[in-house]
Amino acid sequence: MRRILAILCIPAAAISAAAQDDLPESLKILAEAAEAVVEAPKVEEPEPPKAKYWSKSLMTKLDFGQTSLTNWAAGGYNTVSLKTFIDGNANYKKDEMFWNNRLQLDYGFLYSADKPILQKTDDRIYLESKWGYQAKNNLYYSAEFSFKSQFSNTREYPTPSAKADGSALGEGEEYGPADWRAASVLKSGFISPAYTNLALGLDYKPLNWLTVNLAPLTGGFVIVDDPYLRASYSQPRKKQYEDVADDQLPKDEDGNISGSIYKSAKFEFGAQLKVDIKVNVNDNFAFSSQVLLFSDYLDKPQNIRVNWDTRFDWKLTKFFSLSFTTNLIYDDKVMITNEKDLDRYPSGKQRVQFKESLAFGFVYTFSR
Repeated sequence: MRRILAILCIPAAAISAAAQDDLPESLKILAEAAEAVVEAPKVEEPEPPKAKYWSKSLMTKLDFGQTSLTNWAAGGYNTVSLKTFIDGNANYKKDEMFWNNRLQLDYGFLYSADKPILQKTDDRIYLESKWGYQAKNNLYYSAEFSFKSQFSNTREYPTPSAKADGSALGEGEEYGPADWRAASVLKSGFISPAYTNLALGLDYKPLNWLTVNLAPLTGGFVIVDDPYLRASYSQPRKKQYEDVADDQLPKDEDGNISGSIYKSAKFEFGAQLKVDIKVNVNDNFAFSSQVLLFSDYLDKPQNIRVNWDTRFDWKLTKFFSLSFTTNLIYDDKVMITNEKDLDRYPSGKQRVQFKESLAFGFVYTFSR
């Protein structure tokens, strides 16, 4: 607008320069205005805001629990627990394409006076990365990669039957930390197991809080790095041991079949159905749930692997929240032993795994 006004005032400015004293008063005023417009400093026009394609967030949570008993008639033990949770998201959206990334990390432990050792309660590494391109309305072509494992070894601690050196417990003695560790049983560890998957299929998003993914082409590996755990996760035998009778297989120091006869990685190829629900009821209450079903075309496709995770988060104040989580797993390839029927199933059997946790703690979220 300033440029247009300046152009319109150029004739008046020229007249002013040639004979300003001979002009009428009205033209003199017009000429002075033109000169002021021409000589005024240029005002930079604001640039339009840049398009924002990325959205990022990081939620950190620290939960602490403690129980102390003194002369408590009903019994019980002093306990201390600590649990951490990190949930990071980095999502990209431009036109018909999206790329969503999420990393969840859990770790927690418990100390109880009846067992003078730290016992792990939570341990999870879960990475999801999904790329999608809109095919039509709420339907997207998708490719998803996922990785799931844990940070450290998980052990079960049955009551020791003897001291760590093999001797009997003396009168008035109690089992110490070394005795409990010696009696512990290894259940899982870092990359033991680990699950990797690449799923190609379709995403259906009928609602902004609901996503259904069907991937008829899903391939990945089950990795068990620790030979001791390979049998309990049904890893296949190495080629040279496939046709060898059990009594002819190499044994470990405890007389069990050596884990070295099993492969460390097993390839799976099948179909996957995943349902994701994320509902923010209001600024203080959120609910999320993920159901994952997998069928392996290569090994008993009628047996469906189930993973179902739910989470409720209730923000009580700006920095404190209450959370409730459940995790359900059924995998016919995982053999779980139970002291109640150890005689019937010494190598374990398939069982439904379930875990729930209620926690109160400090929470802080970074977002951009």
